[in-house]
Amino acid sequence: MAEMMFRAAVHGPDDIRIEPVERPSVGPGDIVVKVAVCGICGSDLGYARAGGLPIGGDGPLSLGHEFSGVIEEAGAQVTALRKGQRVVVNPTTPANMIGSGGPGAFASHILVRNVMAEPSVYPIPDMLDFETAALAEPLAVALHGVNRSRAGAGSRVVVFGAGPIGLGVVAMLRLCGVADIIAVDRMDTRLARAQALGANATLNPDKCDLWAEIGQRHGAGTLYGMPVVDTDEFIEVSGAAPVIPQIIAHARFGAHLTVVAVHHAPVAMDLAMALGKEMEVTTAMAYPTEFGEVLEILATGRIDTTPLISHRFAFADFEQAFATAARAEESAKVLVTFG
Repeated sequence: MAEMMFRAAVHGPDDIRIEPVERPSVGPGDIVVKVAVCGICGSDLGYARAGGLPIGGDGPLSLGHEFSGVIEEAGAQVTALRKGQRVVVNPTTPANMIGSGGPGAFASHILVRNVMAEPSVYPIPDMLDFETAALAEPLAVALHGVNRSRAGAGSRVVVFGAGPIGLGVVAMLRLCGVADIIAVDRMDTRLARAQALGANATLNPDKCDLWAEIGQRHGAGTLYGMPVVDTDEFIEVSGAAPVIPQIIAHARFGAHLTVVAVHHAPVAMDLAMALGKEMEVTTAMAYPTEFGEVLEILATGRIDTTPLISHRFAFADFEQAFATAARAEESAKVLVTFG
């Protein structure tokens, strides 16, 4: 009789079920990881609202991709990894697509396929605990966004959105030597976390004249008779539709915009205005090369991840964990732990 485990899966819009499934077993080139910690991502919340993958898919969608754990089984062809090794996993490899069409890590065990074909499994350095290691995936997203930007020492930067990825962007900007960072969010609790991670100014657009305040800190002027701010780099991590049009309207000549947030609906862009300002717009998706680098950053203690984590729940309390993660006013990164 097959051994069973429980997983979290989406069956329809806002229909998440903790359900029994067979525990996975390895093929020759696979490993099975016993999950220790898995973080709740904004994409998990989005999949739940949408009832599954936005691009479609058959059957329930297993959730969870920001995880750490221990290799419990390794296939006969797996030579670079061993049973008992603590690891984190890049979930985006084509053979797996963990939490976005493949298996999900909100389960006691997860199958990781074809681990010898491409780098996907990273040993956790001895000095890192499972919780910190589980932050590698979202922080890799943040670092890739910073790498795709034009920000560097001396840059004046505004980060829109202080959710978990935006907070990671602030931390990575600071690590890269950027000292002038303004964080913008409508939640004061999130702005406090951004300040703790290195933002030297925080602004709540519901409580101030946002662009006047940015101009006061970064400098202001006019272009084509319209007011602009002297910000060098804007990084959009909020996903709010009005933000990009506002940035284009207020940016100086030659400013740069990096879009990290997922915008699920089309956003109107005044390309004539962007053209007249010779703005550059760059997008940043996932982490083609940053996963291992982030693990090294975490292992050497170069950033303090304490402000990133707001809650911890046991998997038995998954419904409460998920509901908490959906309340932006009180949560940052919510972690789910497994015994």
